[in-house]
Amino acid sequence: MIYPGGYARICHISVKKLKGVLHNMKIGCVKEIKNNEFRVGLTPDNVKAYVAAGHHVYMEMGAGVGSGFSDNEYVNAGASIIDNAADVWHLVDMMVKVKEPLEEEYELFHEGLILYTYLHLAADKQQMDALLKGKVKAVAYETIEETDRSLPCLAPMSQIAGRLSIQEGAKYLEKRFGGEGILLAGVPGTPKANVVILGGGTVGMNACKIAVGMGANVTILDVNLKRLEQLDNMFGAHIQTLVSTDSNIERVVKDADLVIGSVLIPGGSTPKLFKKKYLPEMKNGAVFVDVAIDQGGCGESSHVTTHDDPVYIEEGVVHYCVGNMPGAVPRTSTIALTNATLKYGLQIAKDGLEEACKKSAVIASGVNCYLGKLTNKNVADAHGYVFEDLKSLI
Repeated sequence: MIYPGGYARICHISVKKLKGVLHNMKIGCVKEIKNNEFRVGLTPDNVKAYVAAGHHVYMEMGAGVGSGFSDNEYVNAGASIIDNAADVWHLVDMMVKVKEPLEEEYELFHEGLILYTYLHLAADKQQMDALLKGKVKAVAYETIEETDRSLPCLAPMSQIAGRLSIQEGAKYLEKRFGGEGILLAGVPGTPKANVVILGGGTVGMNACKIAVGMGANVTILDVNLKRLEQLDNMFGAHIQTLVSTDSNIERVVKDADLVIGSVLIPGGSTPKLFKKKYLPEMKNGAVFVDVAIDQGGCGESSHVTTHDDPVYIEEGVVHYCVGNMPGAVPRTSTIALTNATLKYGLQIAKDGLEEACKKSAVIASGVNCYLGKLTNKNVADAHGYVFEDLKSLI
């Protein structure tokens, strides 16, 4: 272990002994083990905030290295460093992560543990069952909803994923990756690329911003006329807005060079708007980036890929379906994410999850599983499980 206070020293202290140390709440953070996931759930500044509030923070050794944060920075912020993840899991009251736990982490769950991270349970029945079996109190970033219906903990990653989608799409339009060999912006005397964006939410708007900035021809579709009006006012003559219908989507993707799937139903499975039947009608070497893949994807032909092997080609269309896109830019992503998640985490640590949920419907909206009960209706509906109202359980 490395003790707080700016001076690192290694010694052997049992987790059992540490459990007897009295603190308001024991907060943990471990290194992410998902493929090419370099983000981390807490920054040194976050640690300072938890410690200043009277909590104790335990970091797995090396957890922040991928995002550019050294163990010494965490020590100087007041954290204790534990040399293996299992001890952190067993020691803490609340685990703060970035991505959902993977199968090898399920055995580390303990009853009453507060897990505060992205979960995306509508697309992951195995994880949901493990959380229910382990009687974990699982709080999902992606379903925390403010009173104005915004998703504050999802928004920063949606902003990054939206911007990255154009960056990655432009790359995979290159011939060496199977793309049609077209420059998104073109040059004088050549056609610009046609970019189609399915969904005008945070991801879609940010994708639109980058695509317009690069000089592409952009069409964006959404079911919400007010949102289309906002986008039209924002981007003016630089974009074409259309109501999202099957016929409109089919018509515009035929001429598309790059299609961005950015549809979201908070906590629920994503509708399959991008049909397999469209693929033979599209340009050979066109690219489809499915940003919604964490929630199951909005393409019928989509399946999850990794940063190690990000694309596959079906019917001549290049599919990019990486499940943790923002992990490619971990420094930016970690800071942006923790800027949003910290205040809710501090409230949970201060009051305990139950009291925090009684005081705040916003925090309550993030609770997907509670002591063996499924407390998010969209997730329950996605799997045909019984939904339990959290209010009746706390």
